[in-house]
Amino acid sequence: MKRKKNLFECFSEWATKATGSSAAFILAVSAVVIWAATGPIAKYSQTWQLIINTGTTIITFLMVFLIQKSQNKDSKAIHLKLNELIASHEGTSNRMVDIENLTEKELDQLHKFYVQIAELAEKEDDLTCTHSIDAAEENNRNKTENLKKRKSYSKQEGENA
Repeated sequence: MKRKKNLFECFSEWATKATGSSAAFILAVSAVVIWAATGPIAKYSQTWQLIINTGTTIITFLMVFLIQKSQNKDSKAIHLKLNELIASHEGTSNRMVDIENLTEKELDQLHKFYVQIAELAEKEDDLTCTHSIDAAEENNRNKTENLKKRKSYSKQEGENA
């Protein structure tokens, strides 16, 4: 399943790993210390200040794109893994597959469903009980109907006694 990566993808992965390392941090701190130490020699001139400002701006600008590329790939991989887990598990709601393509309004609506599940879960006696949205609503309906039947039955027995 492993495919050949393009040049930018290879460079992006390498640069992300390299810049996220302890060595990269030490190198960056060293560069700032060297720059600061040269201040008295350069008489803290505008050119001296421009060197650090320009260098950090260019590096930051380029790193934004590399980091975003890496995050996009990681995010896609995580979404696919989660979709596989959702699709393969019998008790989960398939509504969650490909959820990242919903609009903000649709996500807000789905969030409301999960608030309902949380409210239904508070009524549960079993902490290990989990439900999909549909199963939680159905389970709650059944429990409510059963409770009404029991109350009705108890009331009838009280009247008959």
